[in-house]
Amino acid sequence: MAARKQYPLRIDPEIWAAMERWAADEMRSSNAQMEWILRDALRRAGRLPKKGRPAGEDTGTRREPLRKGRLPLSRRPQKDAGAPCHKLLSLYDAENRCFTA
Repeated sequence: MAARKQYPLRIDPEIWAAMERWAADEMRSSNAQMEWILRDALRRAGRLPKKGRPAGEDTGTRREPLRKGRLPLSRRPQKDAGAPCHKLLSLYDAENRCFTA
């Protein structure tokens, strides 16, 4: 197993206590939980190096960050090419509760 980097961490006591509770819920040590949180954040950001590649090696490719909100117009599903709703509504006979031809 590769040697682990030791790093003194200054952290808010409330955050550390919450992280220790989370670690206990997951049945991990505090150290393993902290490493899991960091690894997950790096993976989500697309910054975690691939296995078998040295950590300092840059691939030259970057993943676009995840964004919330609407899809770009080019990626939105196309609307149905059928009859528009207003045409259907004009065919509806409200008195007889049916569509007319």
